[in-house]
Amino acid sequence: MKILIAPDSFKESVEALDVCLAIQSGFSKVFPDADYKLLPMADGGEGTSAVLSYVLGGRWKEVVVNDPLMRPISAKYLLLPDATAVIEIAQACGLHLLTVAERNPVIASSYGVGELIADALNEGVKRIIIGLGGSATNDAGLGMLTALGMTFHDSDDNTLAQGGGALANLQRLDATSFHASVLETVFEVACDVINPLFGELGASAIFGPQKGASPQQVNDLDQALNHFASICEQQGYQNYQEIAGAGAAGGLGYALMSFCQAELKSGFDTVAEVANLSQHIADADLIITGEGKLDAQSAMGKVAGGISHIAKARHTPVIAICGSVDGLKPAQTSQFDVIMPSIQKLESIENIFKNAYHNVEITATNIAAAIKLGQSIK
Repeated sequence: MKILIAPDSFKESVEALDVCLAIQSGFSKVFPDADYKLLPMADGGEGTSAVLSYVLGGRWKEVVVNDPLMRPISAKYLLLPDATAVIEIAQACGLHLLTVAERNPVIASSYGVGELIADALNEGVKRIIIGLGGSATNDAGLGMLTALGMTFHDSDDNTLAQGGGALANLQRLDATSFHASVLETVFEVACDVINPLFGELGASAIFGPQKGASPQQVNDLDQALNHFASICEQQGYQNYQEIAGAGAAGGLGYALMSFCQAELKSGFDTVAEVANLSQHIADADLIITGEGKLDAQSAMGKVAGGISHIAKARHTPVIAICGSVDGLKPAQTSQFDVIMPSIQKLESIENIFKNAYHNVEITATNIAAAIKLGQSIK
């Protein structure tokens, strides 16, 4: 029996590879001779680079870049053997890099993301996969583009300061010194956010408050993004502000489409394609997937739902192991042949996180035992 084990991480408790190992350990107690293939997965967010490193190899490169407040920090990205770089923007402009008191999207910059991209371009890569998510910024890529050589000017022809607030003063942009390799490189952006750049559902309105913006700042930032897009359009750049995902990561989605000709794709689809998931599913007799909480979102671009969709098309059985199940409708549970929560008993959330690996292992053993029992019943 060929068993593909392809879960996402269980957030805040177990990384995807460790979930794989826990499931394999549990199943092996009942089926020691099965052929196990471990394929840790991710949905394009945090942890994507680590997953692709395990699956495809490559090497990590560490670079000193600027954080959202323009302070030097160490960040890393992944270089794959096929001249592809994998960059998670949170490495350079992540919200986790700031204290709560420091959060301020009016001044926070994506400059460090541009520094990571520039370093990858200088390594000679031909493709860059960028994971959007977890940003502290709302600058529509102003910082990123500045780090790549573009300049932005106000009405007095002064160079703009960093941060989303500065966009309101933009009158002219100059691409004369824009990094020459950008337009010779394929940019693929893993993005599961569908928000436009500005407006009621835009970057500022939806994500600004969690990044530290006051109601007045949200309004000012939204108008600044609108103004930025208007100036860009006046200067000949394509109108992407209404495209789903333009508002991702404080407008980085917009900047990557407008200036780097990037393609925005589902985070799960991006990882699945690079990891050759469909072929692994085709080779398997049984698929085991999972994530920390299986809910309505799981069917909308998350790992477990994405895997079940591919597997069902091939009529391959799918088992989902999760920490908990929340609010799934019958049509959503039918995506899986078995759904099994792993939490063994009521206890504090700290202990649930602490015992997550052990709980997954026990659950896997119980599922395997049930399969073996079913095989023996005449």
